[in-house]
Amino acid sequence: MKTIFNKIITKNIMNFDRCDVISQQIPFVNKPCYLYVHIPFCKVLCPYCSFHRISFNENEAKHYFKALRAEIRHYHKHGYMFSDVYIGGGTPTVAPSELHETLILLRSLFPDCKISVETNPDDLHDDILNILKNAGVVRLSVGVQSFDDDLLQQMGRYEKYGSGEKTIARLKTVQGKFQTLNVDMIINQPNQTKYSLQRDIDILMNLKIDQISFYPFMVPESVRTKVLRTMGVTNQVRLRKYYEIILNNMVPAYKASSAWCFSRNSLMIDEYIINCDDYIGVGSGAFSYVDGVMYSTTFSLKQYISRIECGLSGITRKKVLTLKQRMCYDFIIKFFGLSLDREYIMRKYGLKFWFMMFPEYIIIRMMGGIRNEGRLFRLTKYGMYLWIRIMSEFFNTVNTFREKMRLQID
Repeated sequence: MKTIFNKIITKNIMNFDRCDVISQQIPFVNKPCYLYVHIPFCKVLCPYCSFHRISFNENEAKHYFKALRAEIRHYHKHGYMFSDVYIGGGTPTVAPSELHETLILLRSLFPDCKISVETNPDDLHDDILNILKNAGVVRLSVGVQSFDDDLLQQMGRYEKYGSGEKTIARLKTVQGKFQTLNVDMIINQPNQTKYSLQRDIDILMNLKIDQISFYPFMVPESVRTKVLRTMGVTNQVRLRKYYEIILNNMVPAYKASSAWCFSRNSLMIDEYIINCDDYIGVGSGAFSYVDGVMYSTTFSLKQYISRIECGLSGITRKKVLTLKQRMCYDFIIKFFGLSLDREYIMRKYGLKFWFMMFPEYIIIRMMGGIRNEGRLFRLTKYGMYLWIRIMSEFFNTVNTFREKMRLQID
């Protein structure tokens, strides 16, 4: 199944091997779009994490945040309008005063934007929560991953963030402070059991968490050997059974807003790429997608700061997607949000979409992953499972690019 997905869906969409080196500004977007803000710092680096992150250094972070705010001003000066802002990392809350100044800037430049911020359990205390609340953050996303102490120890999170019981107590204090409280969980870890997964789900539902995101366990190639040694081998065959447990428990109390995100309300969802055709990424190691072109900022903090000081953006790489790749991208991302709108596709591509994407569509349809509902094509329950596998492959290609970009820093 992995080979099929890689061949018919994800191959080459995020392949930057043949990308261009650039220094110019991204083409202007004359409509509101999403802004992703990347904070790469973490106090301790989780061994399995594939995102661009580095060990926290207070002085380095101070210079980085200064450059980050300058880049945000850069886009505002060029007329960009951001309706939603997603701040991820790394750990965005690792430097509270710098984050506060950045949030105030965002609120002043884009007063109507909805802001989402990621954090970890150890930062769920009043000093940081009040900064986020007073700055108008509407969605707080907490990386919990599991409440199972054995799994937390294997992931290297127990000593950093405390036991599952401590995290439960912290989450209780946050309830009601923000419009949406999201909790990130990792499923199908090597030593996770059905009992452990069910216990995690029961805890979250008893807490009445607003939104829960269940990410499949994904390990980048660069740390795979270390993860295999410390955590063991994950069982991909088991993933479907675990996903069925999630679906059986979530519905009807929660409604799926993406293949792996479940919400009690209709506020901001976790994957900002679903709802907006174009998005801009600022900060070292961020991605942008505008008019069928994928852009990447430099992964070198030194180069990033230097570029911003010269009045440039952080963008150093781009890949122009072919028409077929753009269609594949929309096919993947829109179905990740559970449905594909016929009228949207016709406006964007016309009948050419169905000629060029027919092989991919018919394979998924024959596998029982898609059903027809008038103007919408919707994923079936089995289709939702297929899509967490597809998105895992998609993000694996992103992780491969991140590894190559990190190697270029030296």
